[in-house]
Amino acid sequence: MSEILSPLKAPYPASISETLKKYPDIDGYILALFRVFANSERFLSYSGPKNLLDKNSPLSLREREIIILRCCAQLDCEYEWGVHVVGFAVKADLNEDQINSLYLGSGLDDCWPEKEAELISLVDQLIHKARINYDENPNFSQHWNKDEQLEIFALVANYHLVAFVANSSKLELEPFATRFPKP
Repeated sequence: MSEILSPLKAPYPASISETLKKYPDIDGYILALFRVFANSERFLSYSGPKNLLDKNSPLSLREREIIILRCCAQLDCEYEWGVHVVGFAVKADLNEDQINSLYLGSGLDDCWPEKEAELISLVDQLIHKARINYDENPNFSQHWNKDEQLEIFALVANYHLVAFVANSSKLELEPFATRFPKP
């Protein structure tokens, strides 16, 4: 009989342990999400630290975090939201109003410049309609080149997968993570 996905506990099989070494850790602590991935060696290898968050991304850290946090908000993934707010919001120069807006508001909030407001709208469209409405976003191809456009699509898709796993596994927040803002 199958059981609900849950984080593996050490000691890990040698092959899992080797793959987990490629994942980021915090003073040797491996996030619960990554340990859920480890239930399947194939999935762990496939879902490994994607290059979507590396320094080679055509998007800025700020753009990536806007996309990720908006996905987490729209997909009700508090686990990943909490990890990213703590780990990246300051580095991405997102202020408290912007963080709150990503969860509680929209790109129409006063805290967003035009291009970032459009990015939030794009994420919402991809999540809810699986496409971009070019009538509502006529500047999409002017603000982002083809490489950046595909990166936006890939990030939204990747964080759907993260939300599916984290939410279905009923992961508790990491002890250091932040919670969704209160309305």
